[in-house]
Amino acid sequence: MGSLSRVVALFRRRRVSGETIYMASLWFPTRVLVVDDYEPWRRFFSTTLEKEPELQVIGQVSDGLEAVCQAQQLQPDLILLDIGLPTLNGIEAACRIRDVFPTSKILFVSENRSLDIVEKALSTGAGGYVVKSDAGSELLPAVEAVLQGKRFVSASLRGRDEEHSTKQARRERIVAPSRSQSVEPNRHELRLCSDDAAFVDDFAHSIEAALESGSAVVVIATESHRANLLQQLRADGVDVDAAAERKLYIPLDVFDWFPTVMDTSTDGDGFAKGVPHVMVEALRTAKERHLHLAVG
Repeated sequence: MGSLSRVVALFRRRRVSGETIYMASLWFPTRVLVVDDYEPWRRFFSTTLEKEPELQVIGQVSDGLEAVCQAQQLQPDLILLDIGLPTLNGIEAACRIRDVFPTSKILFVSENRSLDIVEKALSTGAGGYVVKSDAGSELLPAVEAVLQGKRFVSASLRGRDEEHSTKQARRERIVAPSRSQSVEPNRHELRLCSDDAAFVDDFAHSIEAALESGSAVVVIATESHRANLLQQLRADGVDVDAAAERKLYIPLDVFDWFPTVMDTSTDGDGFAKGVPHVMVEALRTAKERHLHLAVG
């Protein structure tokens, strides 16, 4: 059940045979682990939850791998889990938590609005998904729903299902690989897009998926395409600035890139001399963190 420090007493006053008596009942508060790499969000979540006497925040962590360890050690009833975490992203952390302590309920709280990411997050067995921008009004209702075994998804996401289906159908028209085509771990895809809007939508989707899977992304495109991609990524809730700061999102101009790729001789570290410095840094970062590198 738990330690006595978790027990909360609730006193009720009743009238019995003309006399006032006090009856006490005991219950165990729901133990919550908060996981987010941004301290102000951890503080906000914890403060909001602890306003409710039946909720008890038992830990705060900022790292995906540490979340798995703490879930096994603390055995919380509920885990508030961000997606963009260092070391191990939230979706991978949720899968591991399911292995080490499957009875913990999971509620994702993320600013990422990509419906593909939402679907991946919920496919881990999580009970809900709250957009951080909506957490002020939705966090507590979401917690209540998940603890009752119900599914909760932010209202701002529900209205995008039809739009998502339309975009997905367009992607399927643009990229139609053969059924017999095998999937290789290191593959190159040729994508034919009908217009600039299709290009931006298709590559924004790929970039979001790569970042959420923990890959570093290098985007080689024209200035206008990079600007449109940036706008689309931010509209989908991707924290591009944070990804760029962590050298996980590297935008390069196509006209600066092509003149350099002709020099294929290598330096002492094995990288081609013609590869731009930022590209080399991305490669090194990916190698040091054991990440995949996606180039588009």
